Amino acid sequence: QVKPQFESRVNETYGIFQAIVYRTQVVAGINYFIKVQVSDSMYVHLRVFESLPHENQGPSLVSYQTGKTRDDPLTYF
Repeated sequence: QVKPQFESRVNETYGIFQAIVYRTQVVAGINYFIKVQVSDSMYVHLRVFESLPHENQGPSLVSYQTGKTRDDPLTYF
């Protein structure tokens, strides 16, 4: 759901956009930290916030890190 948000921020389009692993953090909603494969050897880390259900808002891309590898740890950023 956040692929278009990410692509518009980095001004690129990706044919591959596959979530590999994720972690969650409960706040006033949920922060998702997601490792996403965007090419054979390139990965990005996304921080996505999903508000509480009664707020009727979809997930939003808060932050991202590019230039990651499959082995980079998924940590808070």
